[in-house]
Amino acid sequence: MKIQVNTAHGIHGSKEFNTWIEEILTNDFSRFKDRITRLEVHFHDENAAKGGAADKSCMIEARLAGKKPIAVNHSADSEALAVTGATHKMLHRLESILDRQSHHV
Repeated sequence: MKIQVNTAHGIHGSKEFNTWIEEILTNDFSRFKDRITRLEVHFHDENAAKGGAADKSCMIEARLAGKKPIAVNHSADSEALAVTGATHKMLHRLESILDRQSHHV
């Protein structure tokens, strides 16, 4: 499972930040590692220097082998809360999709 972290518009993407995100996702998605070929993570700050509530956005796109990509988005007050929310949404989505597929086989 390859993980790619992208930052834009007001999010400082350092090597440490990318490593932190990769560790979180590697751990949280470990049970799907044989089914996910790639995770792309996009961070965006809606208000940049202006600040504001729930202005950090995290979009996670999962690419399952042989399937169309699946994407979720979560906005929060910090990058940590945004990635946590997006991770929970993606895990729920993957469990639902893969559970449906296993019942149709």
